[in-house]
Amino acid sequence: MKPFKIHEDEVEYRFDGVSGPKYLMRGPRSDFGLVVLMPGEDFQTHYHRTIEENFFTLEGTVDIYINGEMWTLEPGVLCHVPPLTPHYLINRGDVPWKAVFVKAPYDPKDKVNVDWLPGDEMPKIK
Repeated sequence: MKPFKIHEDEVEYRFDGVSGPKYLMRGPRSDFGLVVLMPGEDFQTHYHRTIEENFFTLEGTVDIYINGEMWTLEPGVLCHVPPLTPHYLINRGDVPWKAVFVKAPYDPKDKVNVDWLPGDEMPKIK
């Protein structure tokens, strides 16, 4: 891969172009991008078999449930999610939440959705 530069305006967010994740770099060794969740918006519980995922909050707040335990992420906070760790995000605030995310190692097929919401019993990871 050759060196490159990209401006975030060159890529759209996944959900209607205004929220969700957007990747500024995909592979060959890691993913790097931005994620926005609007007030009331959530991101389905999921985990990765080999990927670790990191979120660094830039604006707003979000509640992240990691193995069913809630943590609130605020600007300036880094959250590390190891492999095989279910996580669910929801913006309960009144402003958009914006964060940088980094996932490594690169594997675009390493995402397992989990049918879980706060208050449910966490299913066993297979």
